[in-house]
Formats: sequence, C-alpha cells, structure tokens
Amino acid sequence: MYTRTVRLRDTDAAGVSYFTSILESCHEAYEDSLAATGIDMRSFFSNPETAIPIVHAHVDFLKPTFCGDQQVIRFTVNSLSETEFEVHYEIVSTHKSEALIGKAMTRHVCINPISRDRKPLPEDIAAWLRRWSIA
Repeated sequence: MYTRTVRLRDTDAAGVSYFTSILESCHEAYEDSLAATGIDMRSFFSNPETAIPIVHAHVDFLKPTFCGDQQVIRFTVNSLSETEFEVHYEIVSTHKSEALIGKAMTRHVCINPISRDRKPLPEDIAAWLRRWSIA
C-alpha cells in the first residue's frame, strides 16, 4: 500500500487528475515496494546486464480526483513466467470515503538491455514477487 497527495502538477486545466498522472502514481508505488523489499534503486535502474521495462499498461478511470486529494494505491503482483510479471493496482481516494477511483495494470519483461533478449528475472525481483503476490 502506498499513500500520496495529488499535486497541482498531476492535474489538467480542469483541475482533475491528468490521465498520465495515474500511471506515474502507480509507478511510484512500484518503486516504493522495490525499496521496501531491500532493492537498491540506483543499481536496479542502472543495471547494465538487466532491465525490466514495462511492455504493456492500461488504466480504467472510475471517478475524478483533484489537487489535494489523498490517494491510497494498493497492488498485487502476478508472475506470468520466469521472464515476465504483472502488477495490478487499485487507486482509492480517502477524500471520497475510500471510493475506488481507478484501476491499472502494468506488464514487465526482464531483458538484457544490450541484446534485448528475454532473460530470467533476477533473484531480488523473484523475492519481491513472493512478498507482494496474493497467491
């Protein structure tokens, strides 16, 4: 679970959260969970031998959220194979009596960043998957 405040930079001209800000918030929750598992963020995102890019994402917007609203982002992970996993997010606004305001999913694939060939997930990510998986 990750909590954040919607900032002005997250909103559009109408004062409603801009569509990309939801995915950015989800990615913040993802990064926070990696760090909470003991993964060194600097080495993780600059590893010359392993990259885990997002290859697919989608978001469902259920209710608007505004500058100053508090969001809680809950997520679960699902291992798809030795090279791939998904993260499923639920975004809740605490200003709307815990109203579900959105759902998102990101799919990640582990690759060698030079050859772009798939490779097995490293052990630290496998441990992260075990920690945050619902199964």
